[in-house]
Formats: sequence, C-alpha cells, structure tokens
Amino acid sequence: MNAEAAQAADLALERSLEQSDYAIEIQGLVNRFGEQVVHDGLDLQVRKGEILGVVGGSGTGKSVLMRSIIGLQKPAAGEITVFGQSMSSEEDEEEQLAIRRRWGILFQGGALFSTLTVSENVQVPLREYYPRMSQTLREEIAGYKIQMTGLPGNAGPKFPSELSGGMKKRAGLARALALDPDLLFLDEPTAGLDPIGAAAFDEQTLELQQTLGLTVFLITHDLDTLHAICDRVAVIADKKVIAVGTIEELLKTDHPWIQEYFNGPRGRLAMAGSKRQETAA
Repeated sequence: MNAEAAQAADLALERSLEQSDYAIEIQGLVNRFGEQVVHDGLDLQVRKGEILGVVGGSGTGKSVLMRSIIGLQKPAAGEITVFGQSMSSEEDEEEQLAIRRRWGILFQGGALFSTLTVSENVQVPLREYYPRMSQTLREEIAGYKIQMTGLPGNAGPKFPSELSGGMKKRAGLARALALDPDLLFLDEPTAGLDPIGAAAFDEQTLELQQTLGLTVFLITHDLDTLHAICDRVAVIADKKVIAVGTIEELLKTDHPWIQEYFNGPRGRLAMAGSKRQETAA
C-alpha cells in the first residue's frame, strides 16, 4: 500500500470517528445459505464506547452476524458501516484496511496458530499491517499485550498446547489487542471456562474496555457475563434483532424467548448473583 494513501485513509477515518455516534450501524441485513435464510432485514446500532452483548438461540446467526461485519461473510443484501465507513464498497482498499486496523477479534476457542508461540501469535497482526516494523519492536509490543491480558510474563515462548483453556483465551485476547483497536469483537469468550475463570475473564474485559475506551461487540450465552459487564443486550430471533436494551428493559418485553431466557431458572440465578454483587459493592 502507498504510504501517503494509507495516511490519508487513516485521517479520513479519524474524522469519521469524531463525527459518528455509532461504532457499527447495520440496516436491512440479509444472510442466506442456499434456501436457508439466517437474517432477513436485520437492523442494529452499536454505540461507541459500550459493551453490547449479543444473544439468541442456537442457529439464529450470532456468529454469522459478526462475520458479516468483519467481511468474512458477504451478505445477500443490506448495508454495514463501521465508524461511519461503508463495509460494502470494495473500491477503496486503503479505507478498508484503515478500518480493519481499528478492530481486534477473539474467535471462539482463541483460534491460535498451533505451530506459533504465544508471542508469535500476538505478532501476527503486526506483521500483516506493519511489515516494516522491526522484530525487536514487535516482540516488545507482544510482551506488553501478553501482560496486559493477565498472562504471566513467561507465557510468550510457550505454544498453545502448553496452555490451559483460560490462558488460550487470554492469548487470543492479547492478539486481538495487538493493534491498539477501538473496536473489539469477542465470540463466546467464556465458553468452556469454569465459573471462576469466566468471572476473571469478564473482569479483565471490563477493565480493558474502561482503560482503553473500547467498543465491545460480545457474542455470548453466559447470563453472568451479560449481567456483569454489558451495557446493553441485543436479542436475535425470528431472523432479526427483536430488541435492544438493558436487561431491565428487555424484561419488560413480552417476547416468549426473551422471557424464557432471562426469567428461566438460570436467568433468575444470574440476576440474583448480580444483585448480591451490587449490594456488596
């Protein structure tokens, strides 16, 4: 990429960041696989600086929605803008790359490269977007990101096979933060973790979001996570986002899936636990 063109794209994105109130805007999204329609006219707005939880039943397309936003799934119809820039246009490569440098992604399970060490995994985005960066600086940045996510300093030289499940998630998070993003995508980050590990990861996410001013798009089924760290929750059902709001606001809706999800036995336990934490604080 031409350096001047890249700088111009970054400046244009900075102006869009200042002018837009939303990190992500989605209008009329349609996703289908053959005859199976996953999304049909889905609309969603993600506010800058919030942690938005995304929930829905199995097969409602939560991960497909995320993949559509980041460009891994091409929608059949609809418009997606990130920081005010359209993700549908393929004409301006520099603008697209400028936006991609502004986000980080933690896929399910961490999605680490098994043949690379933790440090080398974290360096992957740096190598991709800043190929002229020195190896010494890449290693320094990787070490900083590894410690930032709560991993011990000696985790860098280890391979994913030498890590616990929770450590793999944190290593994946370190890689997602490698480029100092404004927007963070987390896909089921606490899945497979024990309750203590999941709570610790939630705390880490909230601390990073507040410290770095991140916008977080969080796909989860973990009710404790929703209560603990999410500012709002978007519910996907009937091929659309049927409701967005705080949990208290969602509880006032009469949609059967929302009532069953948040007012079921697990939902009541999560709510009780959240209230106990608020009282203790």
